[in-house]
Amino acid sequence: MSRLFLSILLVLTIAGCGYTTGSLLPKNYKKIAIEPFQNKVNNSQENSNVIYVPLLESNVRTAIIDKFLFDGNLRIADPDKADLVLNGDLIGVEQDTLRQDVNQNVQEYRVRIIVSLSLTDTATGKVLWKEPSFSGETTYFLTGSQGQSQSSAIDAALADLASRIVERTVENW
Repeated sequence: MSRLFLSILLVLTIAGCGYTTGSLLPKNYKKIAIEPFQNKVNNSQENSNVIYVPLLESNVRTAIIDKFLFDGNLRIADPDKADLVLNGDLIGVEQDTLRQDVNQNVQEYRVRIIVSLSLTDTATGKVLWKEPSFSGETTYFLTGSQGQSQSSAIDAALADLASRIVERTVENW
């Protein structure tokens, strides 16, 4: 019985679990261009949970570039030298109330940054994927030991968004 167990254990050890830290990108994709984002946030009075953050579209692009540089699977390049081009629009920045105290004072918020994206192969002009409503988010408390400012929460939501975009680009093949 123990020989059978050891044999099975040896086979499983040699076979591994299939997990890899490498990229799933096709080998012909080495460089990516990140086009400037356009701000298409609708700041109408009808939607009270939409917030305005000046120059956020620029910060979105910078966060994505930084995350691709950190990831290292694709190098950043100009559009005329890139294998892939990522285009996007900032379409929403929302802040929702998650928790209130007995006096209706807000204790916790969720901030969500929403973009529309498309990734294009520059050699063929083919759109490889489109995401009409892709988001990054975080929650934050206003007070207490975990208290944060709205701007630091927006930075955290930006980091989450950039990570998700890089994962979608590099791993979803």
